[in-house]
Amino acid sequence: MIQYKMDILNALKEAGYNTNRLRKEQLLSEGVIQSLRQGKYIALQNIDKICSLLKCQPGDLIEWVDTPDNGVQ
Repeated sequence: MIQYKMDILNALKEAGYNTNRLRKEQLLSEGVIQSLRQGKYIALQNIDKICSLLKCQPGDLIEWVDTPDNGVQ
């Protein structure tokens, strides 16, 4: 299962990108912001944008965690 390693919206806020700024400057859509709030998946293009804003790697944001229901044998 893929999960976020951090609270991405909080990290963006600490970097100076609050949700109002993200919307106003069209850096992330409202749908993406809502998905992040709910811990849902977002497209890689949005991960790319967040990495650009935070100057980080995708692996700093997400990780794969083995769970019993992964269905992988």
